[in-house]
Amino acid sequence: MSTAPAVWVLLRGLSRESGHWGPFPKMLSQALQSQQPGAQLLLLDLPGNGVLHREASPMQVPAMVEVCRAELTRRGVSGPVHLLAMSLGAMVANDWVDRYPREVSAVVLINSSLRPFSPFYRRLRPMNYLTLLLLSLSRLSARQREARVLGLTTRLLPRPEEVLDDWVDLQRKHPMGVRNTVRQVLAALRYRASRGRPAAPTLLLCSQADGLVDWRCSQAISRAWGAPLRLHTEAGHDLPLDDAPWVASAVVDWLRARQIQGVGAGQWH
Repeated sequence: MSTAPAVWVLLRGLSRESGHWGPFPKMLSQALQSQQPGAQLLLLDLPGNGVLHREASPMQVPAMVEVCRAELTRRGVSGPVHLLAMSLGAMVANDWVDRYPREVSAVVLINSSLRPFSPFYRRLRPMNYLTLLLLSLSRLSARQREARVLGLTTRLLPRPEEVLDDWVDLQRKHPMGVRNTVRQVLAALRYRASRGRPAAPTLLLCSQADGLVDWRCSQAISRAWGAPLRLHTEAGHDLPLDDAPWVASAVVDWLRARQIQGVGAGQWH
């Protein structure tokens, strides 16, 4: 009996939208075909970001989950999905699988940080709270603000000016308000994950050179859950943008290893 193609839901982070993934979704989709032929990708925006920029961003992560679930229902997606998410999106993914385990087949968390596994000063380094908020409040042009964010979150881009052009266009199409930025920071600070490991198999990816979130946050989660961790030694916080091929390869390698081991979707070993 044939099975339906895998569905991957991609979730971005604080004040970022689906357009900020850059070329990564295309690379991931192509890479997945070897292990999951016909795999489909759905790029969802969190409330307050992207196509939802006119909406007020919830101040609680669980409320963001409900918006994402409602969107999947609207799109007619009924089966379990794979979640790939980074930063604030990773908190949403974790809460999703924690409260609705039957809706999630597998999870990939990128540069994640979760309370209670790490202290706040590692989850978002203190100076970066101020930097992000001041950028939102500043009178800098959209290009100047986006350039600062790009410099804070990436380290390996060969043509940063091209990425910056795309980001400025995104900001003009879907302006991110100060109010929603603040609300998302508060939601991230308030969120507390369950100590128990998720029901779905989970892969952790992180960047050792991440200037926004300490990589040891992912390490702490890996140790607490017994989940595999892959470490990139040079990329910045926006790992999928800095090295999309590496992330796509890491995901496929993980899927292949699980298939070889004959591990079921709800098992760990």
